[in-house]
This record gives sequence, C-alpha cells and structure tokens, in this order.
Amino acid sequence: MLAASRQALPPVRLLCLAIAATGAAPLANAAFIEDSSASLTATNIYLNRDFRQFEGQNKREEWGQGFRLDLQSGFTEGTVGFGVDAMGLLGIKLDSGRGRTGTDLLPVHDDGRSADEFSRLGLTGKVKISATELRYGSHVPELPVVKASDSRLLPQVFEGGLLTSSELEGLTFTGGRLDKVIDRASTNSEEMVLNAKNRRFTSGVEADHLDLAGVDYKFAPGFTGRYYFADLDDIYRQHFFGLLSSHKVGAGTLSSDVRYIVSRDSGAANAGKVDNQAFNAMVSYGLGSHKFGLGFQDMSGDTGFAYIDGSDPFLVNFVQINDFANADERSWQARYDYNFASIGVPGLTFMTRYIRGDDARVAGTDDRGGEWERDIEFKYVVQTGPLKDLYVRVRNASFRSDFARDADENRVIVGYTLPIW
Repeated sequence: MLAASRQALPPVRLLCLAIAATGAAPLANAAFIEDSSASLTATNIYLNRDFRQFEGQNKREEWGQGFRLDLQSGFTEGTVGFGVDAMGLLGIKLDSGRGRTGTDLLPVHDDGRSADEFSRLGLTGKVKISATELRYGSHVPELPVVKASDSRLLPQVFEGGLLTSSELEGLTFTGGRLDKVIDRASTNSEEMVLNAKNRRFTSGVEADHLDLAGVDYKFAPGFTGRYYFADLDDIYRQHFFGLLSSHKVGAGTLSSDVRYIVSRDSGAANAGKVDNQAFNAMVSYGLGSHKFGLGFQDMSGDTGFAYIDGSDPFLVNFVQINDFANADERSWQARYDYNFASIGVPGLTFMTRYIRGDDARVAGTDDRGGEWERDIEFKYVVQTGPLKDLYVRVRNASFRSDFARDADENRVIVGYTLPIW
C-alpha cells in the first residue's frame, strides 16, 4: 500500500477546498444557497481483534479519530438545476504499533507502520430535472448490489455517476456506472477487486467498472418490492430480488426482509467460476421494548457469494466479523434487541445475536466445515444538553470456525454529528 502521507491533503487545505467547492455556483441563485447544508461528523474508534492463535499475526489493535465534513448545496433555479457537494475526510492515528496494524482503521506503510494521518476530498456535481437527479463524482452507496462499508473511521467511497428518479409515485429507479473505489483505510483511487475471502475466488482480480440498475416499488401499504441488476465488468453479473414488509400484528409489529440473489461469471477475467444462488431472510417481531428476530441464509451453486472487496455484502448474516457466505453454507441467526427506555433509561439500547453455519465447502479441498459467531452491543445516545445526540457504542464478538481463523473482537465507538447550518 502506498504511504498515506504521499497522497493526503493537509487538513486545513482540505477544509478550505471543500468550502470553496460549494460556493462555486453563482450566488445570484438563491435556492443554491438557501437549500444548502453542512455538518461535521466525528467518529472515535478503538478496535482490538485477537485471533486466538500464535501463527502469524495474532492480534490487531488500533485507535483512531475520524472526521467527515459534508457540504451540500441546493440547486440553481430553473427547469434544470445544478449543484455541487463536497465531502472532506480526515483520519488521525491515536494509537497503533508495528505488529498490531491491519484493523482497517488506518493505512499501513511499506515498513509495516500505520500512517499518522490520512485525508481525502470528494466532490460531486449534480443536475436535477423534476424528480430525477444525476450525480457524478464521489458516492457512499447503500444499494443491494453495492454497499459501501462505513464501519471504520472513514467510509469506503466509490467514484462514478449515479442517476435516481422518482417521477412515478411509489417507484424509485437507480442506475449508473462506478469505475473507481477508495477503500476505508486508503487515499488511493483504485480498480474494484473481487472479494476472495477463504480462497473462494482467485485473488486480485480487477474490474474496470460496475454497471447497475434497479427499482424500489411500494406496491401496497407495508410492502416494497426490489429488483437490481449489476455487472462487474468481465467478472460477474448479479440479479437481486427483494421484498420488504412491515405490519401491525396484535400489540406489536411484524417485519420481514426477504432476499434472493443470483450471481454468474461473465467475460474473460481469470476470476475462477462464479456460480451462486443466495437466499436469505430476516423476520422480526417488535413488542414494546423487545424485538425478536430469526434469520436464515442458504448458499447454493458451485461457489460462494461474489461481491466487491472492501464493501459490505448485502446478506442478512453478514455481521460483525463473518459473512457466512461460503459455497453450500447454510446458516441461521437468532437476534434480540431491548430498549431500556421502558425502565427509565432513555437512549440506552442492547442487542445480541448468534449465528451458526454448517456444511460450508472448504475451497481447494473435499472438506466441509461449520462456524459460529456471537455478537453483543450496548449503545447509549445522549438525550439532552449540549452533547445531545452524542453516542457511545460498545461491541463484542466471538467467532469460531473449522476452517478459518478464530477471533475475539472488541470495539468502542464514540460519535457525534454537529450541524453547521
């Protein structure tokens, strides 16, 4: 990995460039200014992952501070509106050390040491006609076929063009092309790479771009249907079918999220065969301060699930450490959430879940294996006063596998978003 200091912008310069970008349009367009907004998000993360073994690196432990400045303009007046957004990102090392790197909180230099700081600037031009908007530049997408990871100091950022249209009531169309990615602990714009976790596919296979298109349609009260198509150039094509529902049942609310994803290889890239059908679903019932959930995930076909490296796979059993997405793997999840407001502690919530997978095909062998993960999280959000909306999250996870490295992990996350205007 290239050293971050060779690519990073100084923090003060980054901030000035971001502010200047949002003022680039003519000031005579009142809506461009009046509809603008700005916020600063600060995220502090301590992450400790212990691999419970002595071969190779057995521990990753780092602490860092991230800042994200979001500046969003309104649109110029007229039938066709123009605008520009800016995103300034800065990560700072608070604690690390050679032999403890690799948490993805910070970039790692060639000498094995983590960078003291790293920063990026993302600019996005936008054009709007009626209820249709085209955005070209930097994106942090949350779509079934490409979901940027946002679980470290700075988010993963994709570059390219995306169009969204809501001209028809209840229906939203999304489409576009993404051609570069900047990973969470990086300053470099790079090609998209196929994830090869557990040697599912050939490592390092790159794609020139990702084409995508999809619709979300609220076809009845409490029901939303989803379909998305994606083509990761010369690697795989993917079809996503989804159904979301939420209804009152008795004194509580029953919700479900059902997903079926078909992935097939395409083109001539040497990625190895991609052949996967992933069915997964989560059903939850919320009653007062309690919420109970059951999840199921089934992988069929000749390979495991295919997705872009560094991104979050859109699977219900993708959790804190593992994704349970190996070839032939079948996994179940039991989840429980509790809100302490009912006993006089508003802002405090609790979550725990247990996921167990079995019959996973171990790549390169005839073996089958099982694995499990248990996650626990407490989160507190300050309700009043000058620190209102500041949150603290404490997360713990244990992962055990017959064929992958065991791990215990702890995270402490403190975050706050300050609206500037």
